Amino acid sequence: MHRKELVEALTVLGEVLQERGEAYDLAIIGGGALLLLGLIERPTKDLDIVARIEGDSWTEADPLPEPLLSAIVEVAGALDLPDNWLNAGPTLLMRFGLEEGFSARAEVRTFGSLTIRIAGRRDQVALKLYAAVDQGPRSRHFADLQRLGPGEDELLAAALWCRSHDPSAGFLEMLLQALAALGVQVDHV
Repeated sequence: MHRKELVEALTVLGEVLQERGEAYDLAIIGGGALLLLGLIERPTKDLDIVARIEGDSWTEADPLPEPLLSAIVEVAGALDLPDNWLNAGPTLLMRFGLEEGFSARAEVRTFGSLTIRIAGRRDQVALKLYAAVDQGPRSRHFADLQRLGPGEDELLAAALWCRSHDPSAGFLEMLLQALAALGVQVDHV
């Protein structure tokens, strides 16, 4: 999906939910979020939900509530999208926690009765670094991270958050390699 198609899908989903008297508030990350923010131009196959928000409470998005899941599939059929165009794939990140201040940095957009909170650039850098370490320098995550053009301070802050999710020696070694590939030479994080 390109940005225009993604906005159309969210608009239609928000209208469907509003017609049904349903309302949802979701935190979004990943390539689709970067696309919505205009930080990348490459198309994406989906939009990733990391959390559901109810009041001040942020919880794992999986499983998605049945009314939301049903509306997502209905929009998929109407717009010729895959059924999982909006999914809770990365919600396990909630178990270890999002970076402090994530909610304050998120950009809020409303589509009918659907509110989405798009991870801000700083959080995207941390999340993309984490994914790039996991999937390697040839991954789309690494390419997205390069497109974001983070500075050394941003990468080191992101690396600290990544280490809070995986403190293993093996991850540290791969993290240091990824940082070196991005032009940051350090021997520990």
